[in-house]
Amino acid sequence: MPAPSQAFVARYDENNQEFSLAGTVRPEADGEVADGIAVFNRALGHVRGTLYVNVKRLARLNNTGFRILARAMVEACRARPELKIVVVTSSVVGWATAKFGRLRLIEPRISVYEYDGQFYPGQSFLEDGGFIPILRNQTRMTWRHERAILPRHGLTPGLAMADICCGIGDFAVLAQREFAPSRLVALDHSKSSLAYARAVAAEFGIQGIEYTYGDAAEMLLDADQFDFVTCRHSLQIFNRPDLILRELFRICKPGGRIYITNEKNSHCLGEPRAQSIQWTYTEVAKLFEHFEMDVELGPKSRRYLVDAGFHDIRVESFMVTNLDGDPQDFADMIAAWEAVYAGDMAVKRGDPPEFIERFRQGFRDHIHAALHPKGYAGWPIWVASGQKPI
Repeated sequence: MPAPSQAFVARYDENNQEFSLAGTVRPEADGEVADGIAVFNRALGHVRGTLYVNVKRLARLNNTGFRILARAMVEACRARPELKIVVVTSSVVGWATAKFGRLRLIEPRISVYEYDGQFYPGQSFLEDGGFIPILRNQTRMTWRHERAILPRHGLTPGLAMADICCGIGDFAVLAQREFAPSRLVALDHSKSSLAYARAVAAEFGIQGIEYTYGDAAEMLLDADQFDFVTCRHSLQIFNRPDLILRELFRICKPGGRIYITNEKNSHCLGEPRAQSIQWTYTEVAKLFEHFEMDVELGPKSRRYLVDAGFHDIRVESFMVTNLDGDPQDFADMIAAWEAVYAGDMAVKRGDPPEFIERFRQGFRDHIHAALHPKGYAGWPIWVASGQKPI
């Protein structure tokens, strides 16, 4: 067994010409990382052109470890003039970009790429805070259903739980109050959302939620540690949901379950003015597709879970409606959708004014249906969960 200071894994992926280091590298002498450097040197024997050095999951690296790795990279470039090295970092590991970036001053053929600088195509719409009213209203509407659904998918009091892509943290607060997990980690890649989440928890006097900044596709969380892992309304806004599911699988304990919710936005409905409403939500799906997001993912959930290796898969759906509580809550949610979808997103796509006006009208008609004394308005959600094999 490695010593605690050497709890790291070194690998080389020949297909991607990528050498990766993960874990903790804190040696006191060169020989303590000899195995890792040996993998690096074997990688050099195979690579042509560019070697990628992936340190996205390198949680800790002391100065001795950095010096050893830096020396190996610099010497490799000087011995092979045709070689370039790209160090792949993440903003989650804040020190890595600056630390490895200094190597360019020593060897110009070593560069740093912070891969999540453009994390996923729709990130900007989340980072500017525009989604906060949407997320707040959505959770208010869906919780009435999910508090009864969650136990059917395996959530009981006392479990170790993780809420991945926690957004503004309101779901984590509700889960903490309702189910009292033994541990609750809430992770998100948006610093503005996490700041809001911590404020929400403080406002409600909720303690014990571990709010964590992290990349859901490359989490620094240890494997096999959570009984129940949630990821709500999030796979649909990533252009590679399979990468997120791979990580959910990894951090889930054998025998534990992951729980996901997603939408099929084109199935939003309302009466009266059904035709206008249907047209707009069909266009919403196309708009999200333009930004490499899939708000039609809901019914595909079972396939994604099967492909990710889960079994005992449970799927159900529910309709959030204007009849669930105060119809104004539903109307407020739609108004928030209109502000971001017909505002920021449609404008950024370059849609003409006449399209945007018709697009907006469908949202307004949905609000009309929600508030009409004889009206009905609905928003469908798919819930799916799967067990990690024992």
